[in-house]
Amino acid sequence: MLFHLVKKDFLLAKKYWIIMLLAAIVLPVFMHTKLDFIAGDFLPFFLSTLYIIFLLYSTVSMMEYKYKGSSLLCATPYTRKTIVMSKYFFVISIFIGCCGLYTVAALISPVKVGLLALSEVGRTFFLLSIIFGVMIPVQYRFGYEKSRYIFFFLIFLTPFVLPNIMKILQHNGAVVPVSLPFSPFVLDLLLVLLAFVIGGISMVLSIRIFSKKNL
Repeated sequence: MLFHLVKKDFLLAKKYWIIMLLAAIVLPVFMHTKLDFIAGDFLPFFLSTLYIIFLLYSTVSMMEYKYKGSSLLCATPYTRKTIVMSKYFFVISIFIGCCGLYTVAALISPVKVGLLALSEVGRTFFLLSIIFGVMIPVQYRFGYEKSRYIFFFLIFLTPFVLPNIMKILQHNGAVVPVSLPFSPFVLDLLLVLLAFVIGGISMVLSIRIFSKKNL
């Protein structure tokens, strides 16, 4: 049942598949040419993935809001818990797809784009779990119409603010004064586990909110 709900979300956004596929390949390469002062491939991958997930998720939310999709689904054998869970699996599915398409971009791009390291995937997944871990419960609580402008503004402000912050930190030689007794590999795994914990907490909150919502 969960698979069919995730499939339904992809079908709702099918008009944008080609655009998003191209964006997942072209955006990281383009950002590499603009963000060359930052070492590594984290920022281009994070920003491009953030945009793609947000646009696809917002498209599905808009369609369901417009045609009262949640109300109609609740009249079917699908439980509210399953409906909420499908949104999180939808986001994770897009993330996995973006990882694969970024790898394709790194292999075929004429611009030098490095393959993703585990640390870059882990950091991106962690940040996305925070962003959407806040966004999804808030949207269930206040509705798509009330929350869309806030998140639209915040998401599209990110590429203008984050690179400048990283640039300032880099120029000032800022470092995190914390030494942890773990290897980088273990820290990467802990970051991914923490991302799943944040996502799990967010999912529980969303389920509770949606279960009590009067549709």
